[in-house]
Amino acid sequence: MPASFTPPKKKVAVIGAGPVGLAAAAHLLERGLEPVVIEAGPTVGHAVRQWSHVRMFSPWEYNIDKAADRLLSQAGWNRPQPDHYPTGAELAEQYLEPLATRTPLKDHIRTRSVVTAIGRVGFDKVKTRGRDAAPFEIRYQNGKGPEVLRADAVIDATGTWFTPNPAGANGLPAIGERETQDRVAYGMPDVLGRDRPRYAGRCVAVLGAGHSAVGTLIDLAKLKDQEPATQIVWLLRGESPEKSFGGGAADQLSARGALGTAFAALVASGRVTIESGFRVNRIAREGDRIVVAGAGCPGRHVAVDELVVSTGFRPDLDFLREIRLSLDPALECPPALAPLIDPNEHSCGSVRPHGARELAQPEAGFYFAGMKSYGRAPTFLMMTGYEQVRSIAAELAGDHDAARRVELVLPETGVCNGAPASATPATAAAGCCAPAKPAPAATVCCAGSKAT
Repeated sequence: MPASFTPPKKKVAVIGAGPVGLAAAAHLLERGLEPVVIEAGPTVGHAVRQWSHVRMFSPWEYNIDKAADRLLSQAGWNRPQPDHYPTGAELAEQYLEPLATRTPLKDHIRTRSVVTAIGRVGFDKVKTRGRDAAPFEIRYQNGKGPEVLRADAVIDATGTWFTPNPAGANGLPAIGERETQDRVAYGMPDVLGRDRPRYAGRCVAVLGAGHSAVGTLIDLAKLKDQEPATQIVWLLRGESPEKSFGGGAADQLSARGALGTAFAALVASGRVTIESGFRVNRIAREGDRIVVAGAGCPGRHVAVDELVVSTGFRPDLDFLREIRLSLDPALECPPALAPLIDPNEHSCGSVRPHGARELAQPEAGFYFAGMKSYGRAPTFLMMTGYEQVRSIAAELAGDHDAARRVELVLPETGVCNGAPASATPATAAAGCCAPAKPAPAATVCCAGSKAT
């Protein structure tokens, strides 16, 4: 081999230009690898911009990746105040855009490029011998037509925002859900901003019990202050509204605790009609409204103008059909992660450290990172994703010690299944789940609805 020969850099395809995808690219660059970031949207942070009106639970100090920070500092970036809580819009405009346009990352990002399939060059899913040495083939569509990229490794950081869970309590779309799409929104619509005309003065049902549902219900209450004709129904699959109140002052993310405290006060005020134990199975049109029907109780339904489905998200695995994946059968996340993040067991406490080892797949060189790595679990925090991609980049660069040296300290979730058995009523109110009386379900806001 000639002395002047320089081996080519290992090329790593990063799918998704959100916070975690761009952090992955920054770490790869620092490691001397060549990232190629493929983003479906017209700009970086396309999914973040869908919730631009939402203020984050964590301040800037937790939302900036260390490798990205180093790149930005070299470009003369004015770092935001570390204790300020950014909105999605601020995250995109003050952090992601400068990172993508003012640092060396600008030459590694391809926007308006929708990945349609990933496989191994010359190998279908069944073939094994020699498979690990074959490059990945990433097919994507852009304005010029179909394109193909070959890479030595792949980090899938596409998130889950564009694949929300449906309204049906069994994980399937409710019967009639697709036919009533013009009256159904998912996630956390901007009810006080761009979506205000859709909800002002209307009867709106919100399905879900997580932070997206809570935030939407609080915003609807603010809208009701301005538009008194607005009526609010909370459709809750479980029987206990208190589980959505969170940890209050005990939550180490104070903004998240404050949200739960505000929501507890809203529910106690009776301004929100609660339908607990409501498991949606059917949605149908009835005149100018839609009727949302519950399963297991004949005749139970609410008639509303609009339905907001805030029941979480799930990963899109369709374009990975030819990749050898190992996924937990329930959460659809890497199996090693499942016991750490299972919401059935771990709704309180922190996630144990994890990195490349836990995220690895049977397909050598392929990793999930960010929100998608958690599958259907709702407990992901951005700083988790940053630590994931730091570890993955170290592993791909051959620094196995650094890849295993994962350092992750997360705030307590502040969400649990109830106060400890030894807690007195006073300490329970100040602890993880503060009790409050729900509004009675008998005063359903929409004429013609019925709860039995």
